Amino acid sequence: MATYIRLTDYKSSDEKEQEFFNPENKYEAKQEDFSKIPASPIAYWVSDKIKEIFEDNNKLERYNKPLIGMRTGDNNRFLREWFEVETLKFSILNEEDAKWFPYAKGGEFRRWYGNNENIVNWLNDGYELKENTLLNYPQLDWDNLGWKISNESFYFKKALTWTCVSSTKFSVRFTTNGFLFDTGGSFISLGNNEDYTLLGFLNSKPCQDFLMLINPTINYGNGTVGKLPIILPKEDSIKQKIDQLTQQNIDISKEEWDSREISWDFTKNELIKHSGFRIKSGMTGGKIETAYTNYCNYWKEKFNTLHQNEEELNRLFIDIYELQDELTPDVELKDITILKNEAKIEDGELVFQADEIMKQFISYGVGVMFGRYSLDSDGLLIANMGQEVPTDTTFEIDDDNVIPVLEDDYFKDDIASRFVQFVKATFGEEDLSENIKFIEDSLGTSLRKYFVKGFYEDHIKRYKKRPIYWMVASPKKGFMSLIYMHRYEADTFARVRNSYLTEYIAKLEAHKETLNLTTASDTASDRDKKDAAKQINTIEAKLKEMIEFDRDQMMSVSQNGIEIDLDDGVKVNYCKFIDILYPIKGLCK
Repeated sequence: MATYIRLTDYKSSDEKEQEFFNPENKYEAKQEDFSKIPASPIAYWVSDKIKEIFEDNNKLERYNKPLIGMRTGDNNRFLREWFEVETLKFSILNEEDAKWFPYAKGGEFRRWYGNNENIVNWLNDGYELKENTLLNYPQLDWDNLGWKISNESFYFKKALTWTCVSSTKFSVRFTTNGFLFDTGGSFISLGNNEDYTLLGFLNSKPCQDFLMLINPTINYGNGTVGKLPIILPKEDSIKQKIDQLTQQNIDISKEEWDSREISWDFTKNELIKHSGFRIKSGMTGGKIETAYTNYCNYWKEKFNTLHQNEEELNRLFIDIYELQDELTPDVELKDITILKNEAKIEDGELVFQADEIMKQFISYGVGVMFGRYSLDSDGLLIANMGQEVPTDTTFEIDDDNVIPVLEDDYFKDDIASRFVQFVKATFGEEDLSENIKFIEDSLGTSLRKYFVKGFYEDHIKRYKKRPIYWMVASPKKGFMSLIYMHRYEADTFARVRNSYLTEYIAKLEAHKETLNLTTASDTASDRDKKDAAKQINTIEAKLKEMIEFDRDQMMSVSQNGIEIDLDDGVKVNYCKFIDILYPIKGLCK
């Protein structure tokens, strides 16, 4: 028998010194008891009950073995974010003519469902990827790709997956048929079953406690997870209750994941869903503030349901493992893994972030302008190169795939002006002024200033530094315009130059001439002359920047007619035009 004093819960040396003689921090343990827990950690504080649980029950690996997936050997070549490629080549089922398939790669702390962003090139059952593997590892062969491409027979089946290395708590997600798996996202294959009991346990408090004993690090590899002790509910009613709660948690988390355009199952923006907008009946949405309130009420209820469900699952598994004396079912609100972008926990309450919710609405509006989305249908509309642009949509799609983003309204398809028209189309004319004010109050700035100063940085962040809208930008951002990558053509940048940049220069010069007349006028007031002179200085600086940008960068790019291939991804294609596009830190190294 050895004696241990546990002081890890105390931060400072003074606290540790003070608590050293506290009998509650004193533990006695037999060395042979350590072997009852896998990997024999020196967990001297563990109760006899937990030792018994590990000693008397089957491990998860005997019930349903955790597996690892593949190592592509070249992620830059074989992996993409799903929104980079053409949807014609992307499949969530194992279709023979598809090239890109969903790829579970781990990701941030998130339970139940989500982190579905990556895709892998698995054309012809991964022929190119396997060929590259054999080239780099000649000791392998087609029949035995060993540790590089593991457990291939389990690909495309329903599974539970998690992030192997995490700085936060363990979190497991359900994946439908159609996924392949990475080594960073270990998985448990469900075959044709949906074992919600296992998912409920893996996201429970007892599971987290067991994992911290087995391996108190940030590594949740398949070997560690496989050592978890499994006790199945003895009563069918308990299992049914667990399945019901877990299914509801999956449904809520999936709905929340799909509420953002970063999901391939996104249909339309949440504010439109929670408004009175109905395209078939011709009804507009009324007040955006009302839609926002409806949104907050709806998702607050979903959040609370998820919170209650997680606590109930904890209670059920605490009872199953008979750990009532050691654990409580409580779940902190910060550990509920939905609405991380849209809300914060403040003083124990869920507080929604109106600015982020408006930014999502604006992003959707820009997507409708470009034709990526449509008010007339759910989900994607134009997401393949060369796709015909419909002309009979409720909200007119930009015809030339160029939308100027400027400090002043010089063009009929100016982005700020078009967005106002988008708000009018979706929420009506009657409340237009009030709706624009609500949006601007939520943003803390005017729409035009947001588009010029904030929108593109938000877009880059939203799309994980793989933007689908590209910003042509002069060095000091005096001229900016957006294009949609999936509608790119070899003459797109020629259109930007000829129809917008040179036209903008001409408009600025004309405005300057008008201002010169004011400064020379005998009837203009001194104040007007002073204001005109100030504007002239600003315009001259812009003209200098525009002319140099056109001469030194834009002219050459617009004349070259460079082709792109969406299969190459944003990084390769964006960097072809780095001289004229908005700089993204770290993208074009």
